[in-house]
Amino acid sequence: MKKFVLSLTVLLTAFTLSTKAQHQDHGKEVTKYPPKVLFTKQLPADLKKDEAQVVLVRFAPGEVSNAHRHPMATVGYVLEGSIESTFEGEKHVYKQGDVFWEEPGGLHNQTRNLSTTQEAKLVVFFVGSTGSPVLIPEKAKK
Repeated sequence: MKKFVLSLTVLLTAFTLSTKAQHQDHGKEVTKYPPKVLFTKQLPADLKKDEAQVVLVRFAPGEVSNAHRHPMATVGYVLEGSIESTFEGEKHVYKQGDVFWEEPGGLHNQTRNLSTTQEAKLVVFFVGSTGSPVLIPEKAKK
């Protein structure tokens, strides 16, 4: 987890410095709209055994995921569509452009694509121990 946080911190710092440098070109802006920070999360300092993974997640129209856990810290960004996510028993609706955080190891009861006609797409950033899977299916209770 620490490595992920360090990697994410370095990546975001480099992006911020690059963005500031682009927008300080003698008072002229490089793009019409300056970058907008979408999400900030304080991360631990020691990340020597962690890694970051960026994953594209796609949900077919009307698809509902099975219960699972993510052993890594999770930041999601909805690229297209809208989803209903039940995490640790709490339902949340996320639409295109929304960003969300999930604590490592929490129960992701289900995620549902709210559209029955269009795919939903998310970019998910995972940070955690090197070699950890990004998803562990939850075993059904007997």
